[in-house]
Amino acid sequence: MYQRILVPVDGSETANKALVAALQLARESGGRVRLIHVLEELAYLTGYEQYGAYSGDLIAAMRDTGSKILDDALAIAQSAGVPADSLLCDTLGDRLAEAVADAAKQWNADLVVVGTHGRRGIGRVLLGSGAEQILRLALVPVLVIRSGESASPAA
Repeated sequence: MYQRILVPVDGSETANKALVAALQLARESGGRVRLIHVLEELAYLTGYEQYGAYSGDLIAAMRDTGSKILDDALAIAQSAGVPADSLLCDTLGDRLAEAVADAAKQWNADLVVVGTHGRRGIGRVLLGSGAEQILRLALVPVLVIRSGESASPAA
């Protein structure tokens, strides 16, 4: 059913769970995956310089880290026998959800599979919810894979 599955990866355990789920879906349907890593909002990092520029060293380090994350995810896909490619989004100012939604549209993805920690309350306020924003912006179905961490019971 799903032939083109987009999977945002960040190297976290939760993103890896989503990757495994996406690979299983792709294998069962004869599809392929595209892995995406987004370098997000550099203004919050300490590499910000005086005249609105970013340290070249910081950007290079972030790109290197993003490339490693994608290479590791590609190795997992290859070991699962699923065709895969990758995309590093490093445009300054891109937000995770916007970059993922745009990539899904440009690639004609059938599905986005994303991991979430399922945070609630103040944790969600402070850390935001990338998965929720992807749900809101993506024009294709989004499968959200929970981390498996137990959330605190509602008061």
